[in-house]
Amino acid sequence: MGEVLVRTALYNSHVSAGAKMVDFHGFELPIWYSSIQEEHLGTRKSAGLFDVSHMGLFRFRGDDVRAWLSAVSTQEYMKFQPGRCGYSHFLDHEGHIIDDMIFAVTSEEEVLGVPNSTMINTVMAWLSSNMPSDGSISIEDLTDQTSIIALQGPNSGKIMGEIMGGENVVQRFRCQEIASNGMNISGWVQGTGYTGEKGVEIFVPNEDAPMLWDALLAHPDVTPVGLGARDTLRLEKGYLLSGQDFLWPGLDKGVDIFPDGFLSRTTSQTAVPFGLHLDHDFIGREALVNSLESESKFWGMECLERGPSPRPGHRVMDGPEDSSEIIGYVTSGGPSPSMRMTGIALGYLRNCEEGDEVWIQSSGRRRVRSEVKRPPFV
Repeated sequence: MGEVLVRTALYNSHVSAGAKMVDFHGFELPIWYSSIQEEHLGTRKSAGLFDVSHMGLFRFRGDDVRAWLSAVSTQEYMKFQPGRCGYSHFLDHEGHIIDDMIFAVTSEEEVLGVPNSTMINTVMAWLSSNMPSDGSISIEDLTDQTSIIALQGPNSGKIMGEIMGGENVVQRFRCQEIASNGMNISGWVQGTGYTGEKGVEIFVPNEDAPMLWDALLAHPDVTPVGLGARDTLRLEKGYLLSGQDFLWPGLDKGVDIFPDGFLSRTTSQTAVPFGLHLDHDFIGREALVNSLESESKFWGMECLERGPSPRPGHRVMDGPEDSSEIIGYVTSGGPSPSMRMTGIALGYLRNCEEGDEVWIQSSGRRRVRSEVKRPPFV
């Protein structure tokens, strides 16, 4: 018998809506409802509704919890007051990214964090091994009892106000407990997401998730969105995907479409413009500083001509000739629905600058001329 897939509290809602369900790292989740393009554009133009309950949820507690989190991550948590959210990387002692995490400071003594679904156990083990021995810090895994619903898009605030009340409309990277509402739903809401649009992520007990999902989906301006469009939306914004755009070598799990160790990256190599503060000490800082001048950096690429879409593992060349050198590899790529299906890609390139021309080996016989871009693409 095959592996039994995990179903979120919204599984029946997805099936009722006609979703195409797939195996996503052990979870049975919707890949699409209508089409990737329709769901993508619906989010960009109005609002998309996402079930992201496969993601983790940790609760960190302790009098010095922000100071401790600062010591084990690239972010300076002490700069964030209660009611604020941020983004951070956890590094090993060699500076390699273990995982990235959106976090919310709920109080002086508590922080909530959202690790990636495939890294929940790994991150928990790493952080637990670096906790103070005096028991002053605790970590609670709330993943199994919590559903996460994301409402994303330019109309998300208006819709949130109509369904949940104006007191539950939060601004970008702000957060709060869910205020009193007509559905008597409790939980947490924060102005974060994975689409680059305005929006919120709502954390509720599993038993309340179907009621909230149905209420939001009943709004005429809301489109249900599957994993396919979630990926194209984040690709257009240049957001990293754990396990695809970086992979911790401690997992001892190679990816055969890349040279050994290609996805073992430091924060500086990913060129993330936020989430890194070097004005404090943290695990992996010395190795990260030593990588600041690395010739290999994370870039976007926009195809300048028609051809097969760029895909993970495609080689990037410095010219169209047979004698051209490999200067990098695509880690994420595909057609952009917002750009009339123009091919776009993300990947690590050596000695490149914005505006350079490169050639993506998109098939055995075809190289597509492309321009190096600094994301976002839209």
